[in-house]
Amino acid sequence: MAVAGVGIIALAVIFHGGGTSPEPTVAQFLLDWESGQYQQAAALTTGQQSVVASELRDAYTQLDASDITLGMQSVSQQGSSATAGFAASIDLENLGLRWAYHGQFGLRESGQTWRVIWSPSVIVPGLQTGDRLALVLPPGRRQQIEASSGQPLTKPSKTYEIGVNPIPRMLRGTEVVTLANRLTQALDLPAAVATELADQIGAAPPGFQELFTLDPAQYSAVASKLNGIPGLIVRRVTQRLFDSIAPYVVGEVGTETANVLQQEGVAYRPGTTVGLSGLQQTYQSKLTGTPSTEVIVENREGEAQSVLKGAYWPGVEGKPVVTTINYGMQQAADAAVGQVAGSATLVAVDAPTGKILAVASARGAGMPELDPLGGAYEPGQAFTMVSSAMFLADGMTPDSPLPCNAANPVDGHTFSNIPPEPPMKQGTKFSTDFAVGCSTAFAGASLRITGSQLMTAADEFGIGARWQLPLDGGFSGTLGPVGPVGQTSSEAELAAATIGRGEVRVSPLAMALAAGVAESGHWSAPSLVTGQPDPKGVVKAAMSPQVLTELQGLMRDEVAHGSGALAKAGSGLYGQAGVAPFVDGHKKLYISWFVGYQGTTAFAVAELVKSPSDSAAPLAGSFLRNIQAGY
Repeated sequence: MAVAGVGIIALAVIFHGGGTSPEPTVAQFLLDWESGQYQQAAALTTGQQSVVASELRDAYTQLDASDITLGMQSVSQQGSSATAGFAASIDLENLGLRWAYHGQFGLRESGQTWRVIWSPSVIVPGLQTGDRLALVLPPGRRQQIEASSGQPLTKPSKTYEIGVNPIPRMLRGTEVVTLANRLTQALDLPAAVATELADQIGAAPPGFQELFTLDPAQYSAVASKLNGIPGLIVRRVTQRLFDSIAPYVVGEVGTETANVLQQEGVAYRPGTTVGLSGLQQTYQSKLTGTPSTEVIVENREGEAQSVLKGAYWPGVEGKPVVTTINYGMQQAADAAVGQVAGSATLVAVDAPTGKILAVASARGAGMPELDPLGGAYEPGQAFTMVSSAMFLADGMTPDSPLPCNAANPVDGHTFSNIPPEPPMKQGTKFSTDFAVGCSTAFAGASLRITGSQLMTAADEFGIGARWQLPLDGGFSGTLGPVGPVGQTSSEAELAAATIGRGEVRVSPLAMALAAGVAESGHWSAPSLVTGQPDPKGVVKAAMSPQVLTELQGLMRDEVAHGSGALAKAGSGLYGQAGVAPFVDGHKKLYISWFVGYQGTTAFAVAELVKSPSDSAAPLAGSFLRNIQAGY
């Protein structure tokens, strides 16, 4: 027991009618107790010194007390007997709470020596032989992370509750300690947890007392160890805790066994949940609130006797976190990516506001996973949505002639089409080049513009913009050596950037927001949680109405005559496709994109494929048809 300071001063001996005063004994007893001199304090009592010293030493052990302050308040004498009152203040370190109470004890004079009449009630009023103090930490209830409609984004899933039924009293005395020790060892938890665990079992009310909640994988790993512990009960229950329809947004939750709790010195509390990632981590305190705490008296059997006066701290109920996620649209996205053989990801946003409506991802067998929010990938020709706005602002029109050749040399680097395009006439229009994603045409057109112009266009679409989601991750993109404005780059680097290659990198979220610009004419920063302040610079300047109209015409033609036709999502779809190499170790893959909008829903889908001819447009179409089907 650590001691912060001594709040008592020894008093001089005072004589009353020829006798001695009990006050010096009271002061010295409290001083010795407070400063951890238990043998000296015990010598001032009527009890057996070794027993008293032990009881004083262990009095607050189970409370994790780190700072004990004792102060004499009053002493009244009646002949050879006296009564002393004192104030105690106990710091419950791990909980950040301080418990203050008033106590009193009697004294008896023998000769000219006063002694404290010993009983455990000297420590705390009402404490009896064999009793002990313990913390009771009733479990709180974790609130849900919800869709914009109020529906939970977590879904019911199988969990395992590990616990006991202490009343009728099936476990007594050392049996409780034995169970706590074995359970702690089975779960590979610090030995100190066993004491806290035993306290909770002893103080538990009638009925099943949950001690730990495990997910199926955790339970499977320790099931054989748990089965051999007498008195332990395992219940399989379904609850909304571990699984979610939007895991990249919601994140993961840990329970009482989470390593982070031990690392941060958090005291064991049954029902504890802790966010490990995503919004579960960011909004941990809001979701869980403040739990209640009480100090109780337990008898030698570990049964709760009473809650001590002034030793109850009520908790504050947690509150749900409401997101911008559209519940039906999220289900539509999950269903769409779940049908793809390779790794795939999808992000949908509300074009006018930047609100994130759906985030989904699925991993294909033997493939890396695509990160929808923080991934940095080459967009390929999908980026021509951005560079086309630049060309249109520079005076090009959809009908401007722009040849699409099999190859096009720029500054010593030869650009070719991926996948190859059949030869086209010299009079090919810009709109046709956009529809088929002709990389060589865009690379050649890059000779008429500057890096600053491309940087300005990218900024208009939010590429490289500063924003922060309320969770780890989130990448807005980069143009590489093309920017910032004023920085020079080679003609080959600029040509590569124009077709979304070279060092251009974007996330699916960044491309969904860029598609939102093509619909609304302005860029908005992404938002994910309702009721939060909007990010600074939430809306960028509006695009020229003429450029916007022409760009939308290009995207409509792509859906009519390019690979976007494979989406088969009905009228009102605008988009652009792209493909770029994706190298993972020794296995060469391609990342296929389709970005666009239908109505005010802007989206970006990306899929890992083995052939550059494989289009991601069908994935987008599946998503949009799912929405139309009423998911």
